[in-house]
Amino acid sequence: MPDTVPTEAQGPAVPDGPSRRRQVAALIGFLALSWAVSFVGSLPIRTAAGGWYALADKAPWTPPGLMFTSVWLVLYAAMAVAAWLVWRQRRHPRRRALRLYGLQLALNLIWPMTFFGLYPILGTAALWLALAVLAALFLTAALTVLRFGPISPTAGLLMLPNVSWLVFSASLNLYAAVSN
Repeated sequence: MPDTVPTEAQGPAVPDGPSRRRQVAALIGFLALSWAVSFVGSLPIRTAAGGWYALADKAPWTPPGLMFTSVWLVLYAAMAVAAWLVWRQRRHPRRRALRLYGLQLALNLIWPMTFFGLYPILGTAALWLALAVLAALFLTAALTVLRFGPISPTAGLLMLPNVSWLVFSASLNLYAAVSN
């Protein structure tokens, strides 16, 4: 029998992937992990908001704190959905793409710990170190877009707002490092 794409009557050549229940559980898991990173990363921000950061010289284009919270919640949700779309795809290798996603989440957690958490200890050096972490995060996020895109174009597109926000965040981080 020749190697052809089977018809629906013959059944799929490759399993369709995880069951609906497993897909829903995985989506919830990706969202929970993403928002957990967001929550833990927000702890040093909350501490600094009433401390050194309240007195710091900030860029004139710095948005209000509530805007940061709202944007990050949406970005983390979009990143989680993108990772889920890649995870559920069975016809393409996805392990490296998901590892990049995991690295990106780790760097997203390290950045606020560095910028907000280390400033009282290291001073301005912490802000420069945070900028280096942000550069690594940007590179990882861009590579994640490039890995996700061929697996799921929607996933790649869902990651782009994060990359844009990281560029914006880098401008705020650079201003703070130069001015404080």
